[in-house]
Amino acid sequence: MRRATVRNATILACCAGALSLTAACGHHGTPKPAAQTAPSTPAPSPTPSPTPTPTPAPSSSAPSTSPLTGLPGPAGAVLAVKIDDIVYARPQTGLAAADVVYAIEVEGGLSRFLAVFDAGHLPPGGRIGPVRSARESDLPILEQYGKVDFAYSGALTKFLPVLAAADVFNASPDQDGGAYSRDKSRKAPYNQYLNPAKVLADFPGSAPAKDIGFRFGDAPPGGTPTASITARMPSASFTFTWNQAKGQYLVAIDGKAAATTDGGPLGAPTIVLQKVAETTSPRGFHDVPNQLSPFSPTVGSGQAVVLRDGNSYTGTWSRPDEHSPTSFTFDGQPMLFHPGQVWVVLTPK
Repeated sequence: MRRATVRNATILACCAGALSLTAACGHHGTPKPAAQTAPSTPAPSPTPSPTPTPTPAPSSSAPSTSPLTGLPGPAGAVLAVKIDDIVYARPQTGLAAADVVYAIEVEGGLSRFLAVFDAGHLPPGGRIGPVRSARESDLPILEQYGKVDFAYSGALTKFLPVLAAADVFNASPDQDGGAYSRDKSRKAPYNQYLNPAKVLADFPGSAPAKDIGFRFGDAPPGGTPTASITARMPSASFTFTWNQAKGQYLVAIDGKAAATTDGGPLGAPTIVLQKVAETTSPRGFHDVPNQLSPFSPTVGSGQAVVLRDGNSYTGTWSRPDEHSPTSFTFDGQPMLFHPGQVWVVLTPK
């Protein structure tokens, strides 16, 4: 990973412009969905008529599908974790096991992750981190998940009452210190890690994964072949490069291939570049003197570029209020994601 100092990142934030997207695209591809053949119906047997077999009622144990990934499996309790993305925090741990990864701008134009996990498939090593502090942008995102466990290292003093009143189970070290530990091989504050199973046990009321607006299925026609695309924040960049063998867009952060300590290279079958009207803290919060904290609104509407199967689809996103899911459309229809982990990069317009 690239070595950089926080001082340099902050300087870059002052100089950089709005986020830009750079794509390596070809002409439009229009794959056709496979035709489906209706099953034939056998003719009824002659007299005497056989006793008809009753249609079995749906079983409550029938396989279900995750609303967050589109993969088979029941919906488990949700755990959201704030994870650092500064160079000193890399490589992260546990990020590859998340169902959804949000990349959000923070002070200095840097990025920080809000990772959403399902209790049914936590990281194999039982550790997530480095865990860092919460931000205002996190709460509106989490509203659409219901009341879930939210793990973070701390927050601005003025933000703590807002967190306490929010519709989440606050699970910072102040509420659940036994779930956190320090990695002595790393320097503070980039060395605090979470035991996700303990948090979920200590706060068992977290809502199960539910519909947040994602739709999964076959790729629609009309995508643009896209080998690589870059999203830029003032002091951070994310490049997603299609890997046919893996069926994923592999992630590079600040020009370096991203990986985790426990899950190998970072990559996902679906990437969403959600353009938002980036602004400053609605409550006037600031992390450094005379510099208001950034805020990424996720209520409203705007452009969304969805990457899947080597193609990009430029459509829209829409969310009428904080309690509603986020809808993604392409060519007037719901945009279907590829089943698997979903990355959502909140990019300034």
